[in-house]
Amino acid sequence: MFLSIDKAAEILKKGGIVAIPTETVYGLAGNAFNETAIAKIFAAKGRPYFDPLIVHIAEFSKFEDLVTEIPENAKLLAEKFWPGPLTLVLPKKEKVSNLITGGLSTVAVRMPKKQIARDIIKLAGPLAAPSANMFQRLSPTSVEHVVEQLGGKIDGIVDGGACEVGIESTVVGFENNMPVIYRPGAVTGEMIVECLGVGSWGVGSSKLSSPGLLKKHYCPSTPFFIGLPSEVPKNCGLLAFGELPVKSGEFAEVLNLSEKACSTEAAANLYGMLHKLDSCKLDKFFATLLPPAGLGNAINDRLIKASCR
Repeated sequence: MFLSIDKAAEILKKGGIVAIPTETVYGLAGNAFNETAIAKIFAAKGRPYFDPLIVHIAEFSKFEDLVTEIPENAKLLAEKFWPGPLTLVLPKKEKVSNLITGGLSTVAVRMPKKQIARDIIKLAGPLAAPSANMFQRLSPTSVEHVVEQLGGKIDGIVDGGACEVGIESTVVGFENNMPVIYRPGAVTGEMIVECLGVGSWGVGSSKLSSPGLLKKHYCPSTPFFIGLPSEVPKNCGLLAFGELPVKSGEFAEVLNLSEKACSTEAAANLYGMLHKLDSCKLDKFFATLLPPAGLGNAINDRLIKASCR
């Protein structure tokens, strides 16, 4: 099941699907120009075809091959944050499959920072790669998470260790050449406006114009709630951040995303700790939100979507 970079690229070039590590989460990759491979991704994940995929590239020239135009602000963001956890949504060229884009006229593209991912892409070509999990389940940040959800359903896994960033990429589109954030991530709104020298950024509408916009997403199997209960039930857990609440001793299991209240550390720990709480056979668990600024917004986005039932 575990593959070398060369073997993974060989399988991908033949139309197989392989889980590969990136700095954000593990992705389930398939050849971006092979519709059979793309269909396999949707089938393995149980993902509906209306939910777009992200195309991963290793060189900027491949970006130009996928989109009809690259506005100046998109170029500036790519120059600043690629390779890295930023996805750009732009009008697609005709050769980009409608399966990838969910029938939309735009395509989402990013260049991952993790060297293993880029090495595979250089050998296999651009790859469509959503997170390597079952649809709406917790995202994988380790090979163990991938095996748990997709073992036996895919052609192999490349082990790249734990994902450094730990949450999915920021997804940005453009309206009148101004940035619109569809999905928050490690590249924050504040970082984007500083790079572009603009006063603010827009927020994507409810329209499913990019990956990661479904109201319910990233969900554990165990019932999960935001906020602290007035009375702590038996056999329940807590996902905390920073200083523990007074009632923390009443919970059966307590995990802290970051004892020093560091949002970067919290992001790296988020899915691993959610997976751990989900495996503890708890009746339910609770989480406290982070301060709503910078990376805290992205983490809160994942927590709120994970708690929707």
